[in-house]
Amino acid sequence: RSCRSGSRSEWTTVPSSPAKVTWLCCDFSTMSAKLNALTSDSYIEVSQYRDQHFKGNRYEQEKLLKQSNTLYVGNLSFYTTEEQVHELFSKCGDVKRIIIGLDKIKKTACGFCFVEYYTRGDAENAMRFVNGTRLDDRIIRTDWDAGFKEGRQYGRGKSGGQVRDEYRQDYDPARGGYGKLAQQHRSTERPNSF
Repeated sequence: RSCRSGSRSEWTTVPSSPAKVTWLCCDFSTMSAKLNALTSDSYIEVSQYRDQHFKGNRYEQEKLLKQSNTLYVGNLSFYTTEEQVHELFSKCGDVKRIIIGLDKIKKTACGFCFVEYYTRGDAENAMRFVNGTRLDDRIIRTDWDAGFKEGRQYGRGKSGGQVRDEYRQDYDPARGGYGKLAQQHRSTERPNSF
């Protein structure tokens, strides 16, 4: 589809169904107002995912998720910057802060972040329109988060990064190559070539 006005940065993909992606083109300088006008409901469904390290019961977590202004953003490239995240997510509203996920050992980016908005409405706009879009050549996913707490910026995998990267069998250059366990397995399979 073509967009007569605007630059490439004004294009974003919007999932219209699980298997289909459509294009949305609009003037993002007034995106928040337009999105609020387009959407009459103030509630976006929370997913079935729950943080296993949450201190509290499931009901308390569910309540926090339904009131939260914070999003978890996954499937980022290890090379995606805070500035790139801010550029995309600020198109849906005023971003309060971004916390880039870090490898707990190396203290380098490990493919996720938290985006906190000032209002629930702006966070809902991001859930509607940013989830499933492409950032830094990767399809990213967003989910509600009960609220950032210090320490959650670190990966929970045994090797320091994210658990999902421990078990990945495919080669993904934007996320450190093979998964950590696959790398270990590959290195033990190779005989010395001396």
